[in-house]
Parts: sequence; C-alpha cells; structure tokens
Amino acid sequence: MCRHLARLGPAPVTLASVVTEPPHSLLVQSYAPADMRGGGTVNADGFGVGWYVSEPPGYSTEVRSRTALYRRDDPMWTDASFLDLARAVETTALVAAVRSATVGMPVSTAACAPFRGEAGGRTWLFSHNGVVRGWPHSMAGLAATLPPVDLLTLEAATDSALLWALVRARIAAGKDPADAVAGVASDALAAAPGSRLNLLLSDGDQVIATAVDHALSHRVDPDGAVTVASEPLDDDPAWAPVPEGSLLAARPGGVHDPPVVTVAAL
Repeated sequence: MCRHLARLGPAPVTLASVVTEPPHSLLVQSYAPADMRGGGTVNADGFGVGWYVSEPPGYSTEVRSRTALYRRDDPMWTDASFLDLARAVETTALVAAVRSATVGMPVSTAACAPFRGEAGGRTWLFSHNGVVRGWPHSMAGLAATLPPVDLLTLEAATDSALLWALVRARIAAGKDPADAVAGVASDALAAAPGSRLNLLLSDGDQVIATAVDHALSHRVDPDGAVTVASEPLDDDPAWAPVPEGSLLAARPGGVHDPPVVTVAAL
C-alpha cells in the first residue's frame, strides 16, 4: 500500500535525516512497515524522493521553484548510490515515498511517486498511498473529465498517476490546492467505494494531505518544521495522528513565525 512523507522547514536538512536515518525511516518502512492495513507486507516495488532546491544567499527567489527528482523501480535498500547521495543533499522541502505495487499495475520507475508537474504557476510534488477499488473501470467517469492530452501523457497506467492528473487539472483550472485534493479524494471515493486515498501534495511552501482508510501522522518540531508521514519516523511524543476522513494543510514556521497546521473533515 506504499508509505510516504513530506517535510517542510525553515532551515535545510539532509535528505538522509528525514528519509533514511530515523529509527523508523522510509528506508526501514520499505522492508518493515508497521501499518500496511492488509495491503502487502513490504514496499519493495520502487521508491522516489523529490526535493526543492534551497536558495543560496543572494540568489533570485525564482530558484525556489527548481526541483530535483530521484526515482527507481527497485527497493530503496538496494540503492547504495541514493543512500550516499541522501547524506549530501540538503533541502528545506521534500516529498518521498516507497512503493508496494497493487497487483496488476506496472512496476516501473514512472509509476513511482512522487509525481512532479506544473500547475497554477507552481511546481508540485504528489504521492498517493492506497488503492482505487475496481480499477480501472470505476474511474472511467472521472478520467473522462480530463483533456485527452492529459490522459495520453499519464506517466503510468496506475490509479496514482490518474489521481495526480485529476488534482493537477483542477489546480490548473484555478481551484485552491486544498480544495482540489479534497475534491479528488471525495469524487474518487464516491466512484470507487472502499478505496484507500491518502493523497499528499506539496509545492515546497505548503503540504496538503488526506487520510482516507489509511494511517497518517504529523509532527511540528521546535524550529517550526512540519513533517507529515504515513507512519511516525520515531517515538517522539510530538507525533499526532490525523483523524480518518480528514484533510491536513500545513505551512512551516520559525521562532517568530509559528507553523500553521489545520485539520478538517473532508
């Protein structure tokens, strides 16, 4: 059923400090997840990390929209190059995921989250943890609402890639990002009851996530950094569960600028 996370903070940290080094990091969750809800036992069908380029002093704020993406279709624990890279790369904002492919869906790099794209003048990273029931027939009606070019250019023939296309199209049409995510989750659940729809979206300044029939937690650090994750990365008591059927929207803060974290029912 995959596992994913996003972190936004006021100061850069290494990818490793979030993705591979915590006691229950995504690296650990790739081979020993704690809460798969009956959706497999490991997350060995690929992984991905997307991050926003931190702004060096004196650089234009346009640099903020630059992103990098590292995705593979094999287990994270087998990729020594990524484990080494993660210790060197720093960022203030990232989205990462490890994948357990639904039976019948392709195992390929293109099918691994996060997905990346432009909409509404921003660069977005997106991940889906869960499954759409009755795929693909259950989603035919929603898929028909997309422009044909969007369907023809899906990165992969998966439920996650279609959900991302739907979110992206709504943001491009002028929808508020939180409303776009909530609307796609609600419409997909209506079309495919019983689906697991933990969606995760970030533009480097905010993170939006849903908890629909799967676990999700969040933590605010003393420096104002916000982390949202399928499973807590450690035993810090600051982790708080996101209620079932809720949408979380968060922005990081700092010493003089408290973070904003809101949770509302879908």
